[in-house]
Amino acid sequence: MPGLDSLRDDLRRFAAERDWDQFHSPKNLAMALSVEAAELLERFQWMTEEASRKPDAVEMVKIQEEVGDVLNYLIRIADKLNIDLLDAASKKIQANELKYPIEKSRGNSKKYTEL
Repeated sequence: MPGLDSLRDDLRRFAAERDWDQFHSPKNLAMALSVEAAELLERFQWMTEEASRKPDAVEMVKIQEEVGDVLNYLIRIADKLNIDLLDAASKKIQANELKYPIEKSRGNSKKYTEL
């Protein structure tokens, strides 16, 4: 499986070959990411909780396509803004560990401001 750098490079090449880089501002990419995230959400819209945990094979292909779109746009945004995705994600986990201490948040779905 390719790493994030390889995917970034593939996306750069894909956009350059089509002269789409001119359209790939962070603003436009963020809007496109939001649309793709909504399309992912739509795949689950009328599923039960249980069905969402075990989609059938046909639905799983569609979900994978939407997840791929979301990831690709996220990688493009990070590339345009020189954000290291793995570093950003790691830092966010660390920040969430402070916001959601185990003793207050275990088994609880409340937002950190309500703990």
